[in-house]
Amino acid sequence: MSESIVNQEAAFHTVDEAISWITKRMPQFGIQVGLKRMERLMELLGHPHRRLKFIHVAGTNGKGSTCAFLTRVLVHSGYDVGTFTSPFIERYSNRIQLNGQDIDDESLLKLANLVKPYTDQIADSDLGAPTMFEVSTAIAILYFARIAYPDFVVWETGLGGRLDSTNVVNPILSVITNVGHDHMDILGHSLEEITAEKAGIIKPGVPVVSTVEQPEAIEIIEKIAASKRSSLYLAGQKFSYEVVSSQLDSQTLTFTGPFRVIPSIGISLNGQHQFKNAAAALMTMEVLRQYYAVIIDDDVLYEGMRTTAWAGRQEMIQHNPRILLDGAHNPEGAEALAEALDNLYTYKQLHFMMGMMPTKSHSDYLRHILPLVDSLIITEPDFFKKMDANALADLAYNVATELGITVTIEVEKDYKTALRMLTDRTKPDDLAVVSGTLYLISDVRSWILYGTDSDKGW
Repeated sequence: MSESIVNQEAAFHTVDEAISWITKRMPQFGIQVGLKRMERLMELLGHPHRRLKFIHVAGTNGKGSTCAFLTRVLVHSGYDVGTFTSPFIERYSNRIQLNGQDIDDESLLKLANLVKPYTDQIADSDLGAPTMFEVSTAIAILYFARIAYPDFVVWETGLGGRLDSTNVVNPILSVITNVGHDHMDILGHSLEEITAEKAGIIKPGVPVVSTVEQPEAIEIIEKIAASKRSSLYLAGQKFSYEVVSSQLDSQTLTFTGPFRVIPSIGISLNGQHQFKNAAAALMTMEVLRQYYAVIIDDDVLYEGMRTTAWAGRQEMIQHNPRILLDGAHNPEGAEALAEALDNLYTYKQLHFMMGMMPTKSHSDYLRHILPLVDSLIITEPDFFKKMDANALADLAYNVATELGITVTIEVEKDYKTALRMLTDRTKPDDLAVVSGTLYLISDVRSWILYGTDSDKGW
């Protein structure tokens, strides 16, 4: 690294200045897939990622929950664990954690000042300006490699896999939770195309765990894993799970893997889909035990799985009245939420509030949700890139008409006003649900818990 660059005067004097510089890159430069800027940034920084042991997690849904299970159990087992997830729920620093604790302000400020001159240098080149996510990925790597020194880094992709910024690393283990219809404007319009992008995180000789189910997706993952000579642990072939019980805030499964059976494991995350996420995490930990001699005692495993929590995923954020937050933002997520609303939660009337990004396919989402809903409030997240609430309402009317159902649909673009409307109409026997893009979940969660706006960014 050039000492003249590193030792120049600090660009930021407070952490808020640093965060503002990072998050404002989202509206400035948007999402630009590709690894050339990231590879150049790592080169300028001395390849800090080469010092770390990554568990790389991709998938359409379930990435965050799987990462949460892994982090919780490994930390409980005595390991230091870095975690990088996206998008964050309340504060920018949520996305970079050590042992479940956000990166401290001093480290974030220091690393933003370190990264900025290299970011400017790349911006002046033919590669163009690094994006918000690329800068965030670089800061996370630097934090783990130079300050935190974790034993493992649980490393969630941002978008896709093959060309995602996180794919600059060479992991010790890859995980692909599932494949569904998301970010189709970037990843492709077929499951085959999307699967190929997700499977781009598979590296030569590195084992892979996956809970992908569709035959066409399985075929692609099997082909890519074979071409890389990577051992593939696929749900339904190498491991499976059996549901023992399913109640609100308390679910139990038995896991059967190639190395052993783990009976009656309790989890507190809600929804049938969490069984699959738990099984993915358990298979991942079994591979860590077998390949890397990671020590996870059974009592620690059971306690870690049972106490894992994940903000904004079927989270009862308020009890009077009851308000459930769930970041379902694609058809597969809506299906999982609808199943839980049908089988886990009791209510007289269901009042639903939602907001979306404009790049998703929302008709199938609405087909899962609208049959359960008594009233629907459509709003918008406080974010520069959002779907117009009126356009989403028109789509909801069309889907309701197609399904032959009657739903009260209202539009209120200001999410705080919409939240008041939702709260006012929800009686003690009713249930209110806020769902859709995680930008809206972030807004609502921050406002309910702290009375403040959330940070913005990807």
